[in-house]
Amino acid sequence: QMQLVESGGGLVQAGGSLRLSCAASGRILSSYRMGWFRQAPGKEREFVAAIRWSGSNTSYGDSVKGRFTISRDNAKTTVYLQMNSLKPEDTAVYYCNGPMVMFTPGTYWGQGTQVTVSS
Repeated sequence: QMQLVESGGGLVQAGGSLRLSCAASGRILSSYRMGWFRQAPGKEREFVAAIRWSGSNTSYGDSVKGRFTISRDNAKTTVYLQMNSLKPEDTAVYYCNGPMVMFTPGTYWGQGTQVTVSS
């Protein structure tokens, strides 16, 4: 099985930046597709970004495209989400997930990390 642990959330002013980390351990295959989802109170879960452990192709949800960047460090088995130009509507609990199939989440989830953007 795979274990995922997120960190890096917090409170930030609108226009600011945060970087989230997702440390993965256990069964990790290079073909696995890892991603980030978020859920705000009263809202449905939303796809944010995805990346594979191998290759350089990335995917983003329309609401974050151009502002967020997903990346990875294979040596540390860690996936990152760099969030720039944050808006109050980005406020949510952010979850790391894998292995994804296209935009469908996989079995394993992190515990979630809260991101709050104040205006």
